Order: sequence, then C-alpha cells, then structure tokens
Amino acid sequence: MKIETADIWRKHHSEIYFFVLKKVKDEEATREIIQNVFLKIHQNIASLKDRTKVRAWVFTIVRNEIANHYNLAAKTIPIPSYDISSHQDSNQDFCCFDRFVTNLPKQYKEVVQLVYLKGQTQNQAAEVLNISLANVKARIRRAKSLLVHNFNACCKFELNNEGKLIGDSNCSICN
Repeated sequence: MKIETADIWRKHHSEIYFFVLKKVKDEEATREIIQNVFLKIHQNIASLKDRTKVRAWVFTIVRNEIANHYNLAAKTIPIPSYDISSHQDSNQDFCCFDRFVTNLPKQYKEVVQLVYLKGQTQNQAAEVLNISLANVKARIRRAKSLLVHNFNACCKFELNNEGKLIGDSNCSICN
C-alpha cells in the first residue's frame, strides 16, 4: 500500500504544528515551516523506503526546516563600509540610534558596529577583535540591553511581549 502526503497530513499535522510552534514561538513562522515541510514530504515521498518509519522521516524533515528557519534568521544584510561616526544623520528613522551606539562603551560599540552595521557574522567579529565567540555574544547581549534601556529612558519606547521596541518616539531631543 502506497503512502500519500494527505495521509501524513491527517495523521501528523497537529503534532507537527505544536512541535514547531514550541520551537519557534511564532505562529506565522510555524505555518511557513509546516508549508515547507509538507512540500518536501510531497516531493520526496517516493524516497521513503520503510512505511513503518514515516513518523521518524517526517520529524527529520521538520527538524531540518526549523534549523533552516533559524539559519535564515541569523543571516544579516551587509552594509558596505558603514562608519557610524561619519553618518550622524543616517538613522533618523530610529530616534537617537546613532547617538546611543556612539555612546556605548568601546567594547560593546565595536561588536555592534561589526555585526549589525557592517554585516559581519559573530564568528568574523570574534576573529577581528581577537576574542571568543562566547564573549562576542555576551557583548552583544549587554549592548542590546544598554540600547533598550536608552530607548526606554530617552525616547519613551516600550517593550512588547516578544521583547521588541514599540511605540512612537516621545523624545525631547528628536522632537
């Protein structure tokens, strides 16, 4: 008896949905991942040799798609030779952003500039600064914390449930 994609959908869809949702914590991303999973299942179902291992095969595809999701999210868009000190008005849409980054302690500012403004990977930044990857990650975490604090204090932004800045600027410096 031949196994069909629709059979896998009926039998495993809800289990896959909740598994992915638990991992990515975003409904839209979950739906996108599931769509990719079932596309790959449909395209590769003929390669399934053992019907008794359908669930394991499906969850291998699911785990790979979750990894792909995080790998795509981790990539940054490089901005060619961006020097924040020479572009003071470049981020006007981000109230006080340039000032906040410029005023970060040197060790945090270097990491933020390399990773977020110049588009280097965290590994590349670790090599350039001659520090460990764990240290780069810790500095990024601390820099983000300082930036969030500055946005909250100066510009009256707030954090939503996902930890992202929301609201309109209420900044005496920018207004």
